Amino acid sequence: MTDFDAVFLSYDEPMANSLHARFQRTLGGTAKRVHGVHGMRRAYRLCAEVVDREQFFLADGDFAIDSGFDAAAVEPLDEGVSMRVWRAVNPVNGLTYGYGGLKLIRRSALREMGEAVDVLAALPGRIEFAQETAGITRFNQSPFHAWKAGFRECAMLARGSEYGMATEDARQRVEAWTDSRCGEFASHAAAGAREGVTFAREAACDPKLFDHLNDPSWLRAQFTAAHGERAVSG
Repeated sequence: MTDFDAVFLSYDEPMANSLHARFQRTLGGTAKRVHGVHGMRRAYRLCAEVVDREQFFLADGDFAIDSGFDAAAVEPLDEGVSMRVWRAVNPVNGLTYGYGGLKLIRRSALREMGEAVDVLAALPGRIEFAQETAGITRFNQSPFHAWKAGFRECAMLARGSEYGMATEDARQRVEAWTDSRCGEFASHAAAGAREGVTFAREAACDPKLFDHLNDPSWLRAQFTAAHGERAVSG
């Protein structure tokens, strides 16, 4: 057991049920589930309404927590800190950073969240980035999910990180994504990364287009148009 609540936020990830069960076992308690909510900002805000404590662990539906993660040793967030993000291993390009990582977050911060393309970048207060790795982000569960991950992340990196990442760091990460070649559906992640960069360039003249990055229906339509209906499910 830990001193924090926990929420597993999933949408349509094929492995979500098994990863939710793994999350619960590792934390040694009950991890609540928010599933299938359309609209990323709305989904995150609903997470704040299902917990009973101010600070809680939040994992995405493709996060595979390390079974050795010691949740009982985690310190609460300091005053003024809205979220802490642990690193996650990327299975297709070897990167290890906050993308897809475990979060400890304040319920009140989610309720006061502002507007940003990368939704959690709009939290009030400071964001901490832990140096420890808490698991693997298993986004490569299908061709579509791998493509979507590469597309969204590289579109946001090419646009300019809303977390204040240095331009050179962002460039290196985009390069790694576009060169993805390890693990399942790596080629789809690489294609998504390249297409995400192109999208960012085209959308630069109309910033409202970036809102599409949080629209699951639009993303699936883009993938199907570019790669064919059969590729959606593998």
